[in-house]
Amino acid sequence: MKTSVTTPDSKKASISESKRAWKRIEVVGTVLLCICLLLLMFSPASLSGLFNSIMESVQPVVVDVFLTGVVGTAIIVSVIIGRLLERLGFTDALVRIFVPAMKLIGVNPAVIIPSVYNIFGDINAAGKISGPILKQAGATRDEQKLAIATMVQSQQSFSTFMLGMMALTFAGVNVFVVVLLAVFLPLILSPLLLSKVIYRDVKRVEIGNLPTFTPERDFLPTMFSAAREGVELLLLILIPAVALVFAVIGVLDYIGVWTTIESALGSVMLLLNIHPETGVLSILVSPTLAMGQLQAMAGEIDPSLVVGSFVLASSGLPLSAIFGQVPVVWAESSDLSEREAMGAAVLGIVIRLATAFVIAFFVTPLVV
Repeated sequence: MKTSVTTPDSKKASISESKRAWKRIEVVGTVLLCICLLLLMFSPASLSGLFNSIMESVQPVVVDVFLTGVVGTAIIVSVIIGRLLERLGFTDALVRIFVPAMKLIGVNPAVIIPSVYNIFGDINAAGKISGPILKQAGATRDEQKLAIATMVQSQQSFSTFMLGMMALTFAGVNVFVVVLLAVFLPLILSPLLLSKVIYRDVKRVEIGNLPTFTPERDFLPTMFSAAREGVELLLLILIPAVALVFAVIGVLDYIGVWTTIESALGSVMLLLNIHPETGVLSILVSPTLAMGQLQAMAGEIDPSLVVGSFVLASSGLPLSAIFGQVPVVWAESSDLSEREAMGAAVLGIVIRLATAFVIAFFVTPLVV
């Protein structure tokens, strides 16, 4: 019969295993567990109230806006239209048009493609379609970030554009100049500046070194595939991302800080020469809704506030898109991680805020 021999080393190992140091996340989990137990003991309604607050924030957006509302349908239709345009040679035509300008800047011309698809359709469809195109064109990771930062500086809804132009007209502003500076100039200016300052790993590409992007599939399979792709994008990517963002808003609202955040945002908007009410609507809810309200009051408020609100709304907002939809879509369809895609999107929106202030403050007096 063999007997185990206990050595000093084995005793030391046994003691160290039984006394493993606490990890930080274990401390956090224990504190959270204690808080939950205390709430169950002294205020059981608090946990159910928190859950209800989250549900009340998420349900109207997920169900009324995306599942049964026009936004969900618009996303599916945008993917179908985007794939149709791609099949008809639209992407290759864009590359041809922008090659001369991008050669001067020294950037892969494919970085412009997401912005143009965004203007014509939807920011989510733009990412779904353009991400693989950038990879196929050999765009570097910096160029893919550059594409996102440029894309979020153009409006993601044609209705936003039309309502905004109506608001500018009612305010007596020269629409052509504002649209030129706010919508089209950033397509060239943003790649030029960002490629020199932040995203420097860019390369000049000749047209002969680029592949062709027009699919060779037949039209009918392309359309059916696009419709299925649109539904998958809506149900499997966008709705979970939106639900997460608005769940966080529900928590902030329940603990009583969300009202303060909204008020602070309104003050910042006014400071940047952006109409506070419609500016906050663009950031938190919908730029289209903001432009719908703005055009109803445009003739009665300061034209500079109208211009600032229009420029801000002509972007990839609301924040649920910047912090939820864009990172998830681009992580699925490009070489970037969610964090990298979100960083580029946030940078683009910060630039957009600065653009809104500059155009509203300095350009408005010249175009009224």
